[in-house]
Amino acid sequence: MGLFSKRTKSEPAAVQTAPASSVSHPFSAISSYTPLSNCELELYDSLREAVPVIDAAISKLVRLIGTFEVECGDQRMTEALRRFLDEVPVGGASRGVFQYIYTYFDQLLTYGTAVGEIVLNGDRSTVAALYNASLKDIEIVRGESPLDVSVYRRGLSSERRACENQDLIHLSFLNPKAGENYGSSIMRSLPFVSSILLKVFQSVGQNFERVGNVRFAVTYKPSGNTSSSLGKQRAQEIAAEWSKAMRDTTRVCDFVSVGDVEIKAIGADNQILDCDVPIRHITEQIVSKLSVPPFMLGLSWSTTERMSTQQADILMSELSYYRTLLTPVIKQICETYLRLRGSFEPVEVIWSDINLQDETELAAARLQNAQAEKLESEIESGGET
Repeated sequence: MGLFSKRTKSEPAAVQTAPASSVSHPFSAISSYTPLSNCELELYDSLREAVPVIDAAISKLVRLIGTFEVECGDQRMTEALRRFLDEVPVGGASRGVFQYIYTYFDQLLTYGTAVGEIVLNGDRSTVAALYNASLKDIEIVRGESPLDVSVYRRGLSSERRACENQDLIHLSFLNPKAGENYGSSIMRSLPFVSSILLKVFQSVGQNFERVGNVRFAVTYKPSGNTSSSLGKQRAQEIAAEWSKAMRDTTRVCDFVSVGDVEIKAIGADNQILDCDVPIRHITEQIVSKLSVPPFMLGLSWSTTERMSTQQADILMSELSYYRTLLTPVIKQICETYLRLRGSFEPVEVIWSDINLQDETELAAARLQNAQAEKLESEIESGGET
């Protein structure tokens, strides 16, 4: 039965890519078992949680992708389409296509692969919602042809079931390898350098616990005529009084002892290794992979105005590339809505300018081109006379 065929009986809307319901039993690890490929997904989640620079860079890229507007040949359908994009339910608690696209883009950057679904209502007369599918709940399987890729839903057992309406599901791959049906995460080359950075942070924390939290060594040196039993008793008394003085943090306590007693701070003479240089080197490697200018991440590295302009240009080219990946997804959503409304008008996605600086530079470039054309025309007219 076709996608747009009429049905006499109304059926409830169902999300194809949602995980199957599980049966509760004591052995939850068996029910939650997934193939080994999910370990890579957990790795990228851990990287974002452990390294704030990575999480901040991805979050800023999602925000910088900007907004868009859609247009079609029919003005009436354009207004209806825009109202639908502003009000369409997304998941279980959000509304608006922008929330859906931002989540979709965040998944694409983090894992290299993003999956979403257009959910129809019960009688399949219009789009009821948009759903961001979790990669842990689905499998992407290549068909008989290398050009045929299908989405399967994972069940409770090793069995998998193909989603019936593949035309309602859209996939996006970031930097896919030739012949592969999955993309590459933007964090693909970062686990090694990130592990070194975490080791440095862990070592710094341990050093401050050892050196920053002052500990004292109290040494009692008995005289030569002191017996061993008396020396032991006096050492115990000194230890008890010292512990009492250190425990009382509400007021200043003095420690008084008899005999040759020496007190030293443990670790006070040790010097903590300078970690600024290795941390900066590692952070530079991370930032270079994420293609986000350092000043946008709060990193006060020395830079020139020309260098910052070049970094901004590189960021603009990255965002333009990401927009080309998201545009087909937006068109699929809009065209599905229009087809269900009986309209076959083509849809155009118009992205907003990324910032005001680009608009100023484009205006200055147009002014210089106009001045050059005017000067060339004056030279040509003068030569003819």
